[in-house]
Amino acid sequence: MKILVINAGSSSLKFQLLEGANKMLCKGIVDGIGLKTCQFRLSSGKKNITQNLRCDDHQEALKIVLKSMVQQKIIPSLQAIGAIGHRVVHGGEKYRRAVKINAQVIQTIRALSELAPLHNPPNLKGIEACQKLLQNIPQVAVFDTSFHTTIPEKAYLYALPYELYSKDGIRRYGFHGTSHQYVSEQAIKLLKKKNSKIISCHLGNGSSVTAIVNGKSVDTSMGLTPLEGIPMGTRSGDIDPAIIFHLMKQHGQKPNELENMLNKQSGLKGLSGVSSDMRDLWAAVKKHNKRAELSLQILAYRIAKYIGGYAAAMNGLDAIIFTAGIGEHAYYVRRDVCEYLHHLGVQLDPQKNKKDALVISTPKSKIKVLVIPTNEEAQIAKETIKVLKA
Repeated sequence: MKILVINAGSSSLKFQLLEGANKMLCKGIVDGIGLKTCQFRLSSGKKNITQNLRCDDHQEALKIVLKSMVQQKIIPSLQAIGAIGHRVVHGGEKYRRAVKINAQVIQTIRALSELAPLHNPPNLKGIEACQKLLQNIPQVAVFDTSFHTTIPEKAYLYALPYELYSKDGIRRYGFHGTSHQYVSEQAIKLLKKKNSKIISCHLGNGSSVTAIVNGKSVDTSMGLTPLEGIPMGTRSGDIDPAIIFHLMKQHGQKPNELENMLNKQSGLKGLSGVSSDMRDLWAAVKKHNKRAELSLQILAYRIAKYIGGYAAAMNGLDAIIFTAGIGEHAYYVRRDVCEYLHHLGVQLDPQKNKKDALVISTPKSKIKVLVIPTNEEAQIAKETIKVLKA
């Protein structure tokens, strides 16, 4: 079965077409939807297409994608698509697993937009575009939060008045679930252990750390929203909540201004004053830019603190996984994080680490350190197939 995986953002539509859950037929993005300049990119085997065009909405973006797949003979017709799997960021407590999309599911995703205002609305635009252009093809929603529904109360509740949870659903939900699930399953196969304690570090523009016992999430760094946790590209991660009150009182900043600052002007970008892109930061570090150096030191320190805390919470640790753009390619971040973990028996092989090898720890290391490329699309396709078979 051919599965079309859609990941719709506010101004982008990422896509991947897979045969089953393992064979990728093509992938690409329409980037800049609704903006003056928009770029369409598609890669399939030896074919690489890049076009600059105008695209006003997600439906138009999907038309471009579907037309190109047929023109490039990746599929003979749209009827060749057997199902569509959508990444949906927030499923709240309601969706503990992927579900087939219907009117009720759409209504719930829309209601949950209050908890994920930057993510659920564009996710819905992708779903609605597919409903209009691919009406008879079953669609499945795969939630970032589903993998974390196994987290116990002691880990997901905040120390706030309990009514804020019971009435308003304010709790830790966690995100990047499809990524953490995919890489942890790969690690469990590699460890060949029936019982395992793993920490997965998904490090990209958005980053999160998850504690996983026997394949189930037991704690994670992101919370009610994807803002909590370690510093990210433009997000602050953990801060003292009183900073908000201080800025409102002393500087007269309004909630929308503070939300913009914490989500889009903070993190590595705000600390360094250089960029939110790790490649730019590393180039600045090599030129001895002190703030860029400091931003990477803070990042490594905060990641290590989460790893140490989760190792204690799980009462042991078998493996640490680094994944996503930074986790898979920034050897210097992995090196600096592991410098804090010698007391746990972590020993890194410098050469393997620089080569982004699968196992970057030495044979003597008490804890395996792994670099596992994430494949959220494959996981979404796998979950889509599972739902349709059920």
